[in-house]
Amino acid sequence: MPSGTRTRTFATVAEGYPPAVQALARATRALVLELVPDADESVDPAGPYIGYGYGTGYKSLVCVISLSKTGVKLALTRGASLPDPDHLLEGAGKVHRHILIKTPADVVRAGVRKLVRAALAAWKAQP
Repeated sequence: MPSGTRTRTFATVAEGYPPAVQALARATRALVLELVPDADESVDPAGPYIGYGYGTGYKSLVCVISLSKTGVKLALTRGASLPDPDHLLEGAGKVHRHILIKTPADVVRAGVRKLVRAALAAWKAQP
């Protein structure tokens, strides 16, 4: 590794954002690590994305946390096909959807845990 280069981790990605966003990201990460047990955490080499899944590559992902200056998105792979009675999922993609996390209360609101569990179940059910 060249001098001055460091491996990107969740912490090194988060440190480039405001303290409130860092706290939201940590809370979202804690939830994901609880609900997607033993998941591999993969940090994008250049972007603000941290993926959670089993194995390598895009198809192994269950969900992705992405950070921005104003909040966090918890993207659920295959989210467009998940039941969402609480209407938490946003986005217009044909396959994926995300939950917008702008306050600490957003991480624990009704339906978030169900959606993450449903995303894991959908991942497990894929051929």
